[in-house]
Amino acid sequence: MRRFGFLSALLLLYGLLSFERAPAQALNVEITGGLKTATPIVVVPFAQSGAPLPTDVADVMRNDFNRCGKFRALARSEIVETPSRGADIKFPTWRLLKQDYIVVGHIDDAGSGMVQVEYELWDVNRQQSLLHQAMPPVPVGDLRGVAHQIADAVYQKITGVRGAFWTRIAYITAVGLGNRATYSLIVADSDGYNPQVVARSRESLLTPRWSPDGSKIAYVSFESGNSQIYIQDITTGARQLVASHPRGINGAPAWSPDGSKLAIALSYVGNPEIFVLDLASRRETRLTNNLAIDTEPVWAPDGQSIYFTSDRSGRPQIYQMPATGGTPTRITFQGQSNYDADVSFDGKQLAMVQGNGNVYRIAVMDLGLDGQVRFLSPGPIDESPKFAPNASMLLYAATEGPRGVLYAVSADGMVRQRLMLADGDVREPAWGPYRQR
Repeated sequence: MRRFGFLSALLLLYGLLSFERAPAQALNVEITGGLKTATPIVVVPFAQSGAPLPTDVADVMRNDFNRCGKFRALARSEIVETPSRGADIKFPTWRLLKQDYIVVGHIDDAGSGMVQVEYELWDVNRQQSLLHQAMPPVPVGDLRGVAHQIADAVYQKITGVRGAFWTRIAYITAVGLGNRATYSLIVADSDGYNPQVVARSRESLLTPRWSPDGSKIAYVSFESGNSQIYIQDITTGARQLVASHPRGINGAPAWSPDGSKLAIALSYVGNPEIFVLDLASRRETRLTNNLAIDTEPVWAPDGQSIYFTSDRSGRPQIYQMPATGGTPTRITFQGQSNYDADVSFDGKQLAMVQGNGNVYRIAVMDLGLDGQVRFLSPGPIDESPKFAPNASMLLYAATEGPRGVLYAVSADGMVRQRLMLADGDVREPAWGPYRQR
């Protein structure tokens, strides 16, 4: 088990790095769990005209609802009628099946390889229309994205919280053993589909972090024989080297909420300390000055403070300090160790790895007055928790036998989605921000 994200890679040797936008090995996806108390919803298969389509919009939406933990989508095999418009819905049928909401829709050929999706959301018990929208025409290949957008709209209408299905994740894969391993930085849809290689290396890539606008990723590369921090545009592939001190560690990048700065960990001063790097001026401002290891910074959503990991108390714990510097305050006291923090969008929850003995689990702490901690993973070696933009789910890495896999878990811990490669490890996840339409 690694204590600090990037420290385990300090002995890596020189490797080569390449950058591309290419299809990646697909993740195998498995959803388990679910609550009987989750809101029941039926997504009827969408009617369609023209040639068969490569994407089942209703199936994508059902999977979205099932993995978030708040809904229980009726299985395709239990759907007894297939209305495509609100006027065709027989509400007594769905009340007998104890469904609270129903989504119907149809997909029409818009010409030139384009299709248009129209959908409706109805309250079954009230027989009331809640949403009715015709989506803009899109290429056939973009239907998965449309399905996620519709699921987001339905989620928001029912819960009052913006959905996070039409978002992206980033992660690192390692295929092969020893010096024959190949490392790749991958970007994919939030459900693991449509993976694309952003960078590929013969040496480790670590800690990918999304910019607030979702256009860039900061990450650590060892291509020069030492850790360096790069920022890469995920569309064009253009990248910038932003931290490359030849002595010691350059690691653990974390974007400020406005995207103008990175909080980073540098050790050229003797031991790992937290710095803030202004991306316009390239000026580095040191925030911590301690003989302990200070690492893994993450910004509070308001940009006023930074959480980080330090072993100044003897074991790794999470501290908070002003983003301009000042005296750190210890935040975590439960468990033998706590590290690798992430903060929810509203600043009310802190996700972290908590270690007790040889078991490391994902925990979420309420940052309010009670400081309640709940566990979302079973262990024994779980790490790198990252909130979805709406905090309805978390993404984390786990070790199962000799392999690394990813899990997306609902905020209540009742539903888990496993993402794994048929061959190789998956690690270092990061959940991207909301996408711009």
